[in-house]
Amino acid sequence: MKPTRIWDLLFLAALAVAATWILVRVFYGSFPPIPVYAGASLYPVALIEVVLAFMVRSRVSNHQVGDGPRQLHPITAARVAALAKASALVGAATAGVWGGFLLYLLPQRSVLRAAGSDTPGAWVGLVAALALVGAALWLEHCCRTPDDPSDEPAH
Repeated sequence: MKPTRIWDLLFLAALAVAATWILVRVFYGSFPPIPVYAGASLYPVALIEVVLAFMVRSRVSNHQVGDGPRQLHPITAARVAALAKASALVGAATAGVWGGFLLYLLPQRSVLRAAGSDTPGAWVGLVAALALVGAALWLEHCCRTPDDPSDEPAH
């Protein structure tokens, strides 16, 4: 499995921004209000991934990878890397969705009262999604082996 490319995440986020902005522009009147805690569900996931990253990093740096007791099993490391890759993609898409909402809401705050009350929830969601992307990329980085060839600069 190859490391997650930042350009893939940026492309996914940009696609989600554009699609969400179009949909919100057309259907905003039929949306329910956005509570402040709407996007906050990603914060615990990001926190869990950060804690997991420190655990994996500790095991890898102490050469505790194997199938013995108190060791990180290689299959578990691969599953954690897959989780990190999937979380980065979900976080990028979610950041794009909240970014699309904000792209519509920020100019409308002076016109629509609902846009002003929905804006804080969209900011919370955007920050949570970006936190998830950061945590996922950190977790993926921690899953690399010390002699991983992808750590070397390309010539």
